[in-house]
Amino acid sequence: MKYETVVGLEIHVELSTDTKMFCRCAVPSLQDEPNTRTCPICLGLPGALPYPNKRAIEDCIKIGLALNCSINLSSFFERKNYFYPDLAKGFQTSQFLHPFGEKGFLEIDVNGVKKKIGITRVHMEEDTGKLTHSTVDGKEVSLIDFNRSGMPLVEIVTEPDIRSGEEAKAFLTELQKIIRYLGVSDADMEKGHMRLEPNISLRPQGQTTLAKYKVEVKNINSFKFVDKAIQFEEKRHFEILEKGQIPVQETRGWNEFKNVTVSQRSKEEAHDYRYFPEPDIPPIEFTEDEVTNLKKQIPELPIQKAERFITNYELNSSSAEIITRDKATAEYFESACKTGKTQEVEPKDIANEIINKKVNIGTITAEELVAQIKDSKNIEQIDSTELQKIITEVISENPQPVTDYKSGKENVLMFLMGQTMKKLGRKADMNQIKNAILEALK
Repeated sequence: MKYETVVGLEIHVELSTDTKMFCRCAVPSLQDEPNTRTCPICLGLPGALPYPNKRAIEDCIKIGLALNCSINLSSFFERKNYFYPDLAKGFQTSQFLHPFGEKGFLEIDVNGVKKKIGITRVHMEEDTGKLTHSTVDGKEVSLIDFNRSGMPLVEIVTEPDIRSGEEAKAFLTELQKIIRYLGVSDADMEKGHMRLEPNISLRPQGQTTLAKYKVEVKNINSFKFVDKAIQFEEKRHFEILEKGQIPVQETRGWNEFKNVTVSQRSKEEAHDYRYFPEPDIPPIEFTEDEVTNLKKQIPELPIQKAERFITNYELNSSSAEIITRDKATAEYFESACKTGKTQEVEPKDIANEIINKKVNIGTITAEELVAQIKDSKNIEQIDSTELQKIITEVISENPQPVTDYKSGKENVLMFLMGQTMKKLGRKADMNQIKNAILEALK
């Protein structure tokens, strides 16, 4: 039987705010000692009252708007109840019934084919603490660091519209670019600022209902590993289904060293988190004008910017995609194009220079880049017969430097090149001159 892969993604994005989500603890750094960025609120001590971070809520709504979501003008926080050592309060302050954003989409491009991936919800919650498994005094122990507890976290949940690891990778790549363009997070996966969890199942091709099971792979920190995890699960599920069995609904982890997923815990029934409205935080109300104002703060996003670069600067789709991966590079390119217009340097040449030579935009100004491109275009290819004649003269007139070069003093080559350039009396390709002199000195 032929099967179709069905994937939905859950993505957690840690926001770049100055303080935590419901308290005024400063955002911890990786250099902070464990449990030094905490207070009674993020530790869930009795009597401590939460106070929502306005900027974090606005950043969450910006993500929702950028993903074409409907924004709920009236929303509230809820308690998601479960017990785990890294959750000091015994519940997580999150959202369920009325998230800030829902029913959106993100368009992706896979090998020239465009597809819309539905966004189920974009909601706000707080992060948990971090567990570290270690050995202390010869005993295996789990250590808890609550520095991360209470960090503002946005969860983005997709519809099960993804059909392959390649599509998942394309979606996540585009999402990361959007988040960075918004300036709400650096989305650095190595630092845990963006965490990826695919939910995977297989169903018979042609079936429109979802499979009776799904497998969640937790906390992957690389787009490449998401792709590999999905491919591994596809093969594993297929082998089980072909035996007439149904894969176990469970949570698995990704082993990046063995390129396999490993079982972590069974998940036969959906968790009953007993959500109920957070009694210590009043409902969050927004007006249409406030949402409109937040929408005005959203910059031109990478997909729109790439389309504009194709139209306005006649870039091909590949160059436009590469140039717009990073907002700073895209702005640098446009600045160079403005200068290039007055210097008769084409946008295509500027894009090629940035891409092919991997220009470090922090070390060369856009104006300097355009000047370099213009100079390189003024360099002439010299007729080989003319060049050979001049080099013969230079070698004849400079016997001692020629002898020095042949005895091992390679720096003399620059002198001979300089003499050749002087006789030419115009700009020329230095590599062409160098190769011709080396050939003559053999």
